[in-house]
Parts: sequence; C-alpha cells; structure tokens
Amino acid sequence: MNPDLTTTQITIEKANGKHEAFDTEKLRASLLRSGASRAETDEVILHLLPELYDGMTTSEIYKHAFSLLHAAEKPVARRYSLRRAVMDLGPSGFPFEDFVAEVLKSKGFDTLTRQTVLGGCVPHEVDVVAWNEKKLIMCEAKFHNELGSKSDVKVALYVKARFDDLKENMFNYGGRDRSLDEGWLITNTKFSSTAIHYGECKNLTMIGWNYPEKGNLQDMIEEASLHPITCLTSLSSADKTALMKSRVVLCTTIKNNQNILAEVLGSHVDVEAVMNEINEL
Repeated sequence: MNPDLTTTQITIEKANGKHEAFDTEKLRASLLRSGASRAETDEVILHLLPELYDGMTTSEIYKHAFSLLHAAEKPVARRYSLRRAVMDLGPSGFPFEDFVAEVLKSKGFDTLTRQTVLGGCVPHEVDVVAWNEKKLIMCEAKFHNELGSKSDVKVALYVKARFDDLKENMFNYGGRDRSLDEGWLITNTKFSSTAIHYGECKNLTMIGWNYPEKGNLQDMIEEASLHPITCLTSLSSADKTALMKSRVVLCTTIKNNQNILAEVLGSHVDVEAVMNEINEL
C-alpha cells in the first residue's frame, strides 16, 4: 500500500531560506526520476515520514532519503545524488566550465574553455566555446554553490548584451573564420521566472538543472552518462579536488585511462574500488 500522502503537516526550510509545507509528491517525483522503483520509493517515504519535524531542511531530508536508498540500491542512490555531485564541482566555477565543455563534446562539438575573444566593442571572457561544421556556440556557465540560488533576470540581461556584442565580430574556430551562431546561458541550478520570460522573449538559449522541460542539464548529463567524479564515494574530497585541479571532471575520463589515478593521486588510491564504482554507474 502507498504511504498516506495527505496526513503529514510539516513545515520545512528550503535551500533559499523560505518555509513551506512538506510535499510528499515532490520527494516521490525526485526519487522516481532517479530510477528508484515505485516499491523502493514507497519504502523510503514510509521510513522517512515518521522522522520529519517542523523546521527540518530540504538538505536534511535529502541526506536521509539518500542514506535509505544507498542501503537498498547503490546505483539508484548515486543517480539521486547527481545534482549534489554537480554542485560539489565547486567552490570555484572552473570545474563546472570544464564539465559543460565535456557535455558539449558528447554532442559532437569541439570545445575550448576560458577564452578571451573580441566583440564589436570590447573583449569578453567566454567560459566555453563549442563548434562543429554547422555551428559556433559560446556559453556563459553560471555556477552556484547553493541549491536555492537562482540566476535572475540581471544575469540574463548582461549575458544577452555580451552575446549581441560578440555577434558583431568574426572568429577563427574549426580552421575558418565564422560568426557566432548561438549564445547559451547554462547554470547548475535554476532561473527566476522573470529571467525565463526574458530569455524566451529575446530567444536566448537558457539551460538550467530542470529547464527547459526537455533538454535541460540533467537530461544532457544522463543521456550521455556523464557522471562527474564528485559522484564517487571511493575517493576522498581531497582526491576529487586534486583531480579537478588537473581538469579531470568525468568518471569516463578515469574509465578510459585508469593510470590517471596514480599519476595525479599517487599510490594511496584504491584503483580497483574506484573502477568498480565507476562501472556500477
């Protein structure tokens, strides 16, 4: 039998500090999207509901749900933790830029990060440049360290202005001079409703964790199986930081060249444990 979804009247604190009534359906949808079965989802909710209390944070609820999933099904638990893993690419935005570049590579683009390019009026620092035979894309990768953070309309306004300036010049990528075809604003969290309205009005490509409904950042990561190394529990935080400083952000990079673990981390790392975990993903 499904857990009773209507009897729990608990006020929780969201990541942005706001309070709202706990919604079991939101947790259910999140668990199902992670790949948990309906039976596993019901079991997690049944165990979780009696332990909720007023003022509990969404982070605490997440951690508890994750621990319950982890005990039952490790691969599902890791998928559920994907958003947190992307956030753990911080605190600087550089690993996120590298990660976005890898996402675009999986779609058939060549990429470069942290490029200084000249617009019609002034130079600009562009986080990711991606190109193939048909398109030249420049991306602003907006990284946030907190789940409750949003990219607001001010961000969309200045990004649109930068891309408008860049469209006035020509660039040599892919061995030929070409103009900018598309400018993208990508974030690991969400956009404000005003930013979304502005972006749609001005035809600005905006990609957030769950925006647009199809083709959002989560979809792009899962479709290409591009799990960040921050998903891995077999590596310490220091190990992950060292790898990211060496611009290793994907589990597939390690899978394709496991020698990189010893090269970057030395002999203390348990290569077999890391590779087993990557293969489970």
